[in-house]
Amino acid sequence: MIEVNQGNSPLVLGLPHTGTDVPPEIWETLNETGQALADTDWHIHDLYAGLVDNITTVRTPVHRYVIDVNRDPAGVSLYPGQNTTTLCPTTDFDGLPIYREGMEPDEAEITRRRDTYHAPYHAALEAELQRVKDIHEFAVLYDCHSIRSHIPFLFDGVLPDFNIGTNLGETCAPRVESETYEICKKAEGYTHILNGRFKGGWTTRHYGRPADNLHAIQMELAQSTYMTEAAPWDYLPARADALRVHLSDILTLLKQWSPA
Repeated sequence: MIEVNQGNSPLVLGLPHTGTDVPPEIWETLNETGQALADTDWHIHDLYAGLVDNITTVRTPVHRYVIDVNRDPAGVSLYPGQNTTTLCPTTDFDGLPIYREGMEPDEAEITRRRDTYHAPYHAALEAELQRVKDIHEFAVLYDCHSIRSHIPFLFDGVLPDFNIGTNLGETCAPRVESETYEICKKAEGYTHILNGRFKGGWTTRHYGRPADNLHAIQMELAQSTYMTEAAPWDYLPARADALRVHLSDILTLLKQWSPA
């Protein structure tokens, strides 16, 4: 179920939200809004494909409406006091219900989904981080995300193009943060922010332990940088290729980075 491609460099890419698979028994409980799957991180696995060699990727094909593998399995909010979605979302990013009336998952169903989909993803991710750490004595996790650039329910205004999250510098060594930020800052024609609306999800915060030689950083891209932001969510090759130049620079940096 979990798609793992192994490399032997210290860099591991997490791909938690690119999947569109929804089991039939869950699909039938979603309403028309839910079945649109609008909150997918569309094309992200294609956007990053082939940028650098010898890196590891871990991807779940299951859609975030089944369960969001970038949320705390205990259901604790990442952003207390702000609008966000939950471990098993019942609304979309616009705050609209995604389930048919009365068909939202109960606690038993949430537990089942956590065991079936959330736990295996993180078991695979943790295993790969440990594997490359055993080789190099450290590992770097780069968590790949994207989102529509304008979602009033979640944030005001228009989202910057590059949204770097390190939970205010807690999840990685300072140079991982600063050197990634410098690449984004120098990318002509793009906007950027560090630890703005997106400070890193549960994955980044959970695995990012610099004292243990585990470094994690999240990149949330505005989808306007590489695709159309409405159905049918078309990938725009020319726009994407321009962005891939900068993403390649970031991954090359992180692949070659060393704490020494």
